Amino acid sequence: MKNKNKEKFNFKNGWKNNPEGEGVEAKTPFKDFGTERFDPERYYSKEFMKLEWDNVWTKKWLLVCNVNDISSIGDFYNFKIGKESIIVIRSSEKDVNAFYNVCPHRGNRLINEDFGFLEKIGCSFHSWVFDLDGNNEQVLDKETFRKEVLDYDLNLSKVRCEIECGFVWITMNDKAESVREYLGPVATYLDNYKIEEMKVVRHVNSLWKANWKTGLEAFYETYHLSTVHPETQPMMEDYKVQIDNWGNGMNRMIVPFIIPSVRYEDRSTVNESTSFLLEDVGISSEQFNGNIEDAKREIQIKKREISERFNLGYERYTDAELTDSFDYGIFPNIQIGCHPEGVFLFKFLPHPTDPEKFYLDTTINYRVVEGEEYSVPAWMGLPEDTDKSGKIRPEIVYYDENEKPDLGLILEQDSELIPYVQSGIRSEGFRGALWSEQELRIRHFHYELNNSIRSN
Repeated sequence: MKNKNKEKFNFKNGWKNNPEGEGVEAKTPFKDFGTERFDPERYYSKEFMKLEWDNVWTKKWLLVCNVNDISSIGDFYNFKIGKESIIVIRSSEKDVNAFYNVCPHRGNRLINEDFGFLEKIGCSFHSWVFDLDGNNEQVLDKETFRKEVLDYDLNLSKVRCEIECGFVWITMNDKAESVREYLGPVATYLDNYKIEEMKVVRHVNSLWKANWKTGLEAFYETYHLSTVHPETQPMMEDYKVQIDNWGNGMNRMIVPFIIPSVRYEDRSTVNESTSFLLEDVGISSEQFNGNIEDAKREIQIKKREISERFNLGYERYTDAELTDSFDYGIFPNIQIGCHPEGVFLFKFLPHPTDPEKFYLDTTINYRVVEGEEYSVPAWMGLPEDTDKSGKIRPEIVYYDENEKPDLGLILEQDSELIPYVQSGIRSEGFRGALWSEQELRIRHFHYELNNSIRSN
């Protein structure tokens, strides 16, 4: 049956959430990424996995961690990507270094912890020592080495590293442009959230039985929500979603919250989800007399009142930014769900050897607000025992492929479904994906992936 709420769709125009929106809400002009159908082997072939390593993972900028994870001199973070482990470490108040996590002597991994603090970098095999700039300070029994051996470079191998938009980034490509140039307009949009003032309050790393692209693609569209996540229909749009695309594979979708999906029959009457969101900002749902559009406006007004009370600076946000989800895709493997209260960072990391497994690395970066009267938004889904002070960096919680990750209902539903998608992709009957324009971000992603492989 035809949905009376749907309008005629023009793929060259797409949807624009706010017809009068400018600045951060402006819609990017149409760019045609084609209709090509790609060989499914890219989701399970070791040959294609090698192409990605040589032309993407070792060539692009990769997001490592929140800058506050290494806020003090000596703080380090161990970033694992494919076969590599790369250490980023704070060497001074202004400088951060990155090194391949390997001793130049015999190849021993120098650091095995996820993060921590070091005064010096030492090797647990033969006690070689390096300073925080990677310079060798000690060779045990140096007199037993011939001069010709000591003339080789004894320092740690550096990796390019930059701080931008509140995150630490690395690239194994010495010729890459700066992070800010790479991100393009997305950098300015991320700046607005002041992520450098946020702290990681939850970190989960889970192993999924699928190619990393299979996982990423599920996060890059809302087309599947009505089928896989029907509980989202009363509280968010999944059809009329604005999609924007920029250079270098950067993209975005703006997902309207509070007002139900066009697929939902009653889009006016306050429902259970609306009541939850009203109560979450301190508005009594029982005493509220308006419709859902009124509720969205009242929630936006209330958030501005909260901002003024706690000096949060929400005047820099549009009304849509206060309530909707601005989800930025950063090529090759990042989705950042942005909200004034905090950002949700999703990293889709390839397995070192198996193209049909990936790690979903998720962090909740929360803006800590002083004052007992301020409460963490319930919609952020933080477990009750979460330390929200920002003073203690939580340990990473790991889940293997046979465990259900504690990521909330929606992501747990995805974790159950995606392995079946991966299995089906291998079928002789599957000849390649047929993407709709609701899945434009996925097509744009593969457009950039193909260009990256061809250009290198």
